[in-house]
Amino acid sequence: MKPVEIKPGIFWVGGIDWDIRNFHGYSTPRGTTYNAYLIMDEKITLVDTVKHYMVDEMISRIKEIVEPSKIEYIISNHVEMDHSGGLPRIKELAPQARIYTSIQGEKGLMAHYKSDWDLQPVKGGDTLNLGKRNLTFLPTPMVHWPDNMVSYCPEDKVLFSNDSFGQHIASPERFDDQYSWGILHEEAAKYYANIVMPYGDQVKRALEAASALDIQVIAPSHGLIWRKLLPQIMESYQKWADYQSEKRAVIIYDSMWGSTRKLALALMEGLEYAGVPAVIRNLKTTDISDIMTDVIFSRAVLVGSPTLNRTMLPTVAGFLNYFRGLRPRNRIGFAFGSFGWSGESVQEIERELVNAGLEIFQPGGKIAYIPSPDDLISFREIGVEMGKSLLKNSE
Repeated sequence: MKPVEIKPGIFWVGGIDWDIRNFHGYSTPRGTTYNAYLIMDEKITLVDTVKHYMVDEMISRIKEIVEPSKIEYIISNHVEMDHSGGLPRIKELAPQARIYTSIQGEKGLMAHYKSDWDLQPVKGGDTLNLGKRNLTFLPTPMVHWPDNMVSYCPEDKVLFSNDSFGQHIASPERFDDQYSWGILHEEAAKYYANIVMPYGDQVKRALEAASALDIQVIAPSHGLIWRKLLPQIMESYQKWADYQSEKRAVIIYDSMWGSTRKLALALMEGLEYAGVPAVIRNLKTTDISDIMTDVIFSRAVLVGSPTLNRTMLPTVAGFLNYFRGLRPRNRIGFAFGSFGWSGESVQEIERELVNAGLEIFQPGGKIAYIPSPDDLISFREIGVEMGKSLLKNSE
């Protein structure tokens, strides 16, 4: 398998996972890559590895350049096994290789692999000389694990950014300018929304540290390598880290007999009449990780469910549990639904939205049984009012 040179003497040697469709609960319809990078210098260095079943592919690419036994340094920017899973095999082939990782990374690697590897913990600002090049280490804790760090090569102006700036895309292309920006941006947003969003404050600190560096290439652990669209992705990350959103709405619901769906459509009609774009996502047909991609762009989040057994539908409860863990900020929420004889779902949804940190636009709306034409007009007016509020507060 062929490596790809990203700078003279620096090669992508990762693995392409064409088949994966679920990444610990996150839908990956486009697959993913596990990116590893080989630096050819006086001290041959491997930056990160791949998931365990991609190791043969990575080794095949390394062998096109050098025998793996000659690797002297391994940089482990992150312990998670999609990045560190190839370490046991690489250490078998290059037993003398020293592994550089963060202080938390040292603890994590020992806990994961129970091996007596030569581990060298590094701190922020530490520099490792490779010969003609140096690697400087910057901790990025909780983006998205405590052990995360990034590595920077000032001579080549390459930032090995680990999970930051990643996307789940399997592709023969390796660089941003070889791929569709629309898809790339969408997948980067999805990655951020589902993995990084709870850690916006930490991301801002990491962006501040990165702004002091002269960066020409951002080489993430998943997806395409950034070399032409750095201003665009940096701008997007700054917005996402600040929890900025657009004058848009996402309506998320499940329905038993169609009544809650009718309410969702009436709300959408009102929002659109007010001039606010809105999308509807049915939890029966849309993966929650795709819905979070809508959330990252949307100022308003509306959630609906009928009442079943004195509570909301399980699909809605599951989504709200996932949503709460990702902690989106600076959003407004609205709960709605239909019911037969009790009607607890709307209050429960509203409580979950509050617990997730959303500001409630107005008390939730619920309708008994099947909404009448007047009920639908009423919900349409709620949508109009919410839309006008969004536009007014965004001026």
